[in-house]
Amino acid sequence: MIELKNLTRSFNGLVAVDNVSLFIPSGQICGYLGPNGAGKTTTVKMLTGMLKPTSGTALVDGFDILQQPLEVKKRIGYVPESGALYENLTPLEYLQLVGRLYHMDEKVLEEKIDEFLRLFKLWEHKNQRMKTFSKGMKQKIVISAALVHNPSVIFLDEPLSGLDANTALLLKNIFRRLAEQGKTIFYCSHILEVVEKICDRIVIIDHGKIVADGTINQLRLLTSQSSLEAIFSKVTHSEDMAEIAEAFSKVVGTMS
Repeated sequence: MIELKNLTRSFNGLVAVDNVSLFIPSGQICGYLGPNGAGKTTTVKMLTGMLKPTSGTALVDGFDILQQPLEVKKRIGYVPESGALYENLTPLEYLQLVGRLYHMDEKVLEEKIDEFLRLFKLWEHKNQRMKTFSKGMKQKIVISAALVHNPSVIFLDEPLSGLDANTALLLKNIFRRLAEQGKTIFYCSHILEVVEKICDRIVIIDHGKIVADGTINQLRLLTSQSSLEAIFSKVTHSEDMAEIAEAFSKVVGTMS
């Protein structure tokens, strides 16, 4: 579970996350959406211990992010939007390093690494330096590292970035299975069609505040909109996209 309690973060007087309170139970996939600069990444960084709140706090799997940060880190998996790897290591070396940082049993760790590399079709590359890998191959290792220690709470920020269609479909099914096992999944993405399909609940944040919270059907009823794209546009007061597109096309088409 994840519980935000009046969570707030300011930067030089600018409020990025504004007094947000939210409870996400175990076993739920919660989509956390918002325009650029709305406060999504700042929220995730506070919940994962990379930023301290200006005020308020949060519980992750029952542990306070301020009072028990190490206990929180033991129990989370995190796939950042731009995952960094030690690219001079091989996948085998990197995943061994991650597992040992979590004090995993060596036998269990080796078995899990084998399973992940075979699942992601990286077995034949396990001893290859990752600096030669494509973006999609690196993303598979980042996801494996986030899941190898069996976390209770999983934070996903654009997890499908760089992945081929088959792998993306596989991961969607994996996330659903993990939720069924009781894991809490906090899913950030700009790909609204994916969020609409796999998330049990959708929270939309704008200017640091929650502006919508509910299942896709609840949000449809509340906004009288049929798609998540239309719901998102309405609750974040987006400008008329058709007019903007028309203006851009005129600029692009102007002869020099």
